[in-house]
Amino acid sequence: QPLPFLGSEGAGADRVLLESRANAKGVREEDALLENGSQSNESDDTSTERGAEPASPLKETSFSIGLQVLFPFLLAGFGTVAAGMVLDIVQHWDVFKYVTEVFILVPALLGLKGNLEMTLASRLSTAANIGQMDTPKELWKMITGNMALIQVQATVVGFLASIAAVIFGWIPDGHFSIDHAVLLCASSVATAFIASLVLGMIMIGVIIGSRKMGINPDNVATPIAASLGDLITLALLSGISWGLYKELESRAYVNPLVCAFFIALLPIWIMVAKRNAATREVLYSGWEPVIIAMAISSVGGLILDRTVSDPNFAGIAVFTPVINGVGGNLVAVQASRISTYLHMSGMPGESSETAPRKCPSPCSTFFGSDVNSRSARVLFLLVVPGHLVFLYTISSMRGGHTTLTLIFILFYMTAALLQVLILLYIADWMVHWMWGRDLDPDNFSIPYLTALGDLIGTGLLALSFHILWLIGDRDSDVGD
Repeated sequence: QPLPFLGSEGAGADRVLLESRANAKGVREEDALLENGSQSNESDDTSTERGAEPASPLKETSFSIGLQVLFPFLLAGFGTVAAGMVLDIVQHWDVFKYVTEVFILVPALLGLKGNLEMTLASRLSTAANIGQMDTPKELWKMITGNMALIQVQATVVGFLASIAAVIFGWIPDGHFSIDHAVLLCASSVATAFIASLVLGMIMIGVIIGSRKMGINPDNVATPIAASLGDLITLALLSGISWGLYKELESRAYVNPLVCAFFIALLPIWIMVAKRNAATREVLYSGWEPVIIAMAISSVGGLILDRTVSDPNFAGIAVFTPVINGVGGNLVAVQASRISTYLHMSGMPGESSETAPRKCPSPCSTFFGSDVNSRSARVLFLLVVPGHLVFLYTISSMRGGHTTLTLIFILFYMTAALLQVLILLYIADWMVHWMWGRDLDPDNFSIPYLTALGDLIGTGLLALSFHILWLIGDRDSDVGD
């Protein structure tokens, strides 16, 4: 039986095929999701401020969105909790004590999952949803091109992150050490490269698996990208920096050799990425968002460095990856969904009722009847129960040097809710704004959003800890 929006005759499908390649692929995706029972009963609601919804796989109920997002969201959250516990332990290692600039690297390198892996997940989710990974040949081209691309980006951004850490560490104190600078460079580049290689392979497996199971990759790919991302990246950074710090005493030449080795591999990855038309474009034009995002995350790292260095606020270390990770995961899901939604209606830069150029109002972002407002509400409602679970887990494992008093939980939840509220609104504006200016949001929006999540989350959390200390919430032992 033909789908309702195609009319009663099969010729409707032919007209769609002739009029729009993107819409035709959207129809194929809708057929697949209908077979798996993912079609929403609420899809009749088409009169919204954004105009009628296009035929797309995003016509889901709030319940189905929440159900698909919940498990990967919790998985990602527990990954950030584990990363926070690791940071709480390693902050007392010699390398973190005597080379405090490593703290500046933490948000920048953890943000790589947003700058690279989540962008990869969003890009491949869109490609899967519009039928660009249906054949083995197309699939292989997408995998090799994208894996080579993120290795190039990881190496370059890791190198630039180390330079930013050196500069931000030098400005406040006026102290510079060449040995520490090379150590930061080698640690950052090696961590970025290895973490991106491992996480990129996991991401590809998740997207292929979700397609075969009839699950919308946009709902699960980006959170799963972060589920092990923070933990793997932080563990690698801690282990590599500790090992290289030990080598400074007897074999100082190891640090520059490690740095030179990973940089020497760049020409190989560039050649592979240039062979794929899709990744070739990103290779030339996709640097601005990841570099600016790295700089924004490094500012968050400077805040973390200044806060953790104060013995009164050592407890902030365990909570920083959690609040930043949860905010980044939720906004990445929303950005990926909106981007796929827009790709179903045409190509970037095309004028469409689904891509308004005006700045959206908070009411249209959170209280509209379209599918994107529906998902924004679902994601926002996950914040409090999710963080309560994560806080309880941290408390039960005795992490963070902080007792969970009522006033501490209130301040923490306020910071978390405000962070996600701001991020979801910015995502609604930014993705549509980029689309209207012929920029693919899959490649450009998520790095900015996750970096802003790091900066806003770290800033609000540090502010909360300072206020708690000033008002004398001694029961929470914030500075123990």
